[in-house]
Amino acid sequence: MVGVTFPRIGVIGGGQLARMLAPAAEALGVRFSVLAETADAPATQVISEVTVGDYTDYPTLKAFAETVDVITFDHEHVPPEHLEALAAAGHAVRPGPQALIFAQDKIRMRAKMDELGLPNPAWAEITSAADAEAFGRRVGYPYILKTPRGGYDGKGVRVIESLEQATTWLDEVGQLLAEEKVDFTRELAVMVGRSPMGQTAVWPVVETWQQNGVCKEAVAPAPGLADEKAQEITEAILKVAGALEVTGVMAMEMFETAEGFLINEFAMRPHNTGHWTQDGSVTSQFEQHLRAVLDLPLGSPAARDKVSVMVNILGADHKDLYQPYLHVMAHDPAIKVHLYGKGVRPGRKVGHVNAYGRDRDLVLARARHAADFIAGVDPDPHPQMPRPGDLDAEGGERHDPDTDVSEERA
Repeated sequence: MVGVTFPRIGVIGGGQLARMLAPAAEALGVRFSVLAETADAPATQVISEVTVGDYTDYPTLKAFAETVDVITFDHEHVPPEHLEALAAAGHAVRPGPQALIFAQDKIRMRAKMDELGLPNPAWAEITSAADAEAFGRRVGYPYILKTPRGGYDGKGVRVIESLEQATTWLDEVGQLLAEEKVDFTRELAVMVGRSPMGQTAVWPVVETWQQNGVCKEAVAPAPGLADEKAQEITEAILKVAGALEVTGVMAMEMFETAEGFLINEFAMRPHNTGHWTQDGSVTSQFEQHLRAVLDLPLGSPAARDKVSVMVNILGADHKDLYQPYLHVMAHDPAIKVHLYGKGVRPGRKVGHVNAYGRDRDLVLARARHAADFIAGVDPDPHPQMPRPGDLDAEGGERHDPDTDVSEERA
């Protein structure tokens, strides 16, 4: 029998996203390597084919690229000129540098959204005190300042109350992106997978909630979102993905407003707001990303049940995650726990939990308790749960057999 050589994917970045790509690669029969920053990065704990090196060093990137068939990423921080050089040398870089730059550079992203006619907040590039003053006159104070590159999880973002605050930061960094402070009702996100052949698949729009600038929760589908608005958001992300020729999965975060929605940021990789898909969707964002960058047929993004929830485990003062993790598994066997192998520090994302079912209040309460109990924030091992609103004739919640949890109100 003639053997078939499956392609090898190389992921730049050894963080938790690369770690969660590994099971999807194994299931697809794809060989998987990572270029990690350190020997103990989250991905190195579960992946055997590891290169430790500096992703900002082009010779290191080039040497790694020579060992794989396709290069992809678990972050957007690789210098664009290095990616362009790799692509020019014939390496398959997905997403390509011509698309990734719009996730790397927020000023270029804003300009592109204006060009595409998509809903942006008011914005301006700030390179002088005069720019900062003019923007303050235009939109009023407070407004938002961001570093154009490198910010994430609330880092590189400040609420500006005065011209003095703006110019003090500008003197430190030289260039900033100013945005109006949006009066929004809630935050939303949507994810799409797109392959080089142009096939696309969009997951349901989710509602997200931020805690101190870090995504804490995602609920799919977004409760109470009108079908017309969900369709408009879906059409917007498909327009972006097509116009930028995105390959892989892409997240689009938005502010919902009384008038509609405004685009906040993009990520061209698996994203926190899509973690619910690991257990709540027929095809997870991680599998879809690999399918897309390999130009395989995409999988179904359909949800497995009426509602799916992801709640992040944010580090607190409690260092031992293992003992509460055991309790959560025993207390609620249908909860899915995903830990990242990171050291604990306050506010750091060290894992997340997923749950799905038919009653949103109950599913969300279960996921919140599991995440906060593991983090040590919620000390109650047996909390009261909401009574299900969706009851069958016998007075019990309608669950599929594989999601029924008899212990959930123990």
